[in-house]
Amino acid sequence: MWRGVRLALLLVFAVIFLIPVYVLLVTSFKPLSEADPGQAWNLPQVWTTEAWQVAWEKLAPGVWNSILLAVPGSILSAMLGSMNGFVLSKWRFPAADVVFTLFLFGMFIPYQGVMIPLVRLMVGLNDLTGTQLFYGAIPGLTLAHVVYGIPICTLIFRNYYVTIPDELIEASRVDGAGMLRTYWSVVLPVSGPAFAVVIIWQFTSLWNDFLFAVFLTGPQSWPTTVMLNNIAGAQTVPYSQQMAAAILASIPTMIIYVLLGRFFMRGLMAGALKG
Repeated sequence: MWRGVRLALLLVFAVIFLIPVYVLLVTSFKPLSEADPGQAWNLPQVWTTEAWQVAWEKLAPGVWNSILLAVPGSILSAMLGSMNGFVLSKWRFPAADVVFTLFLFGMFIPYQGVMIPLVRLMVGLNDLTGTQLFYGAIPGLTLAHVVYGIPICTLIFRNYYVTIPDELIEASRVDGAGMLRTYWSVVLPVSGPAFAVVIIWQFTSLWNDFLFAVFLTGPQSWPTTVMLNNIAGAQTVPYSQQMAAAILASIPTMIIYVLLGRFFMRGLMAGALKG
């Protein structure tokens, strides 16, 4: 009986969770004349993909900008976090715990608290290099996210690497391998779950970024989230276009979760019982 009750509760929760998805899908296939909040639950009387076509035309530049932002940013964050986590967990040095604690402080700095100095830094980098690669462009936004993501990426990798037996590291040292050789040949090949967690985390953060994008980029470099926010009518709200655009904007993150999701919990829980 209790098993049936649990299954019923899970089914209820699943239905509640899927209600917004239902509204998104149904509304996205409605013409503008039917896309009204009062008819959100009703199926379309006339099914059309016009809203999807308009939404894609408006989002396409932002999608490409988001790809240029999220893919390199996720890879760089994962590599830097991996190297930091390895040094802080297996290649100990004096005051390593102090350095790790200072890394963690970066996780608690709110975005809003660094916006003005960050903008001034990016403007200064533009002036220093004589280019427009930092303030108002994708490379500067990528740099900001990579630096801001170092603390959490380091924490994830450090907690994962403490689960690797110290005997492997000692054996590589006995064989004459240095720090970089040990990292490349021993540690990196078994780092898949941790990389999956970090890439999912950073890709989602980068793809869904809005605040940094508004402050640090211009109209030519706006990512998907800013373009999505700008899909609004002057007199009437195009609900069907907004719903279609919201689904399109969420597809890349869903693909990342599908591809790497099986490693996610394994990498996230690594180090929970050790270190």
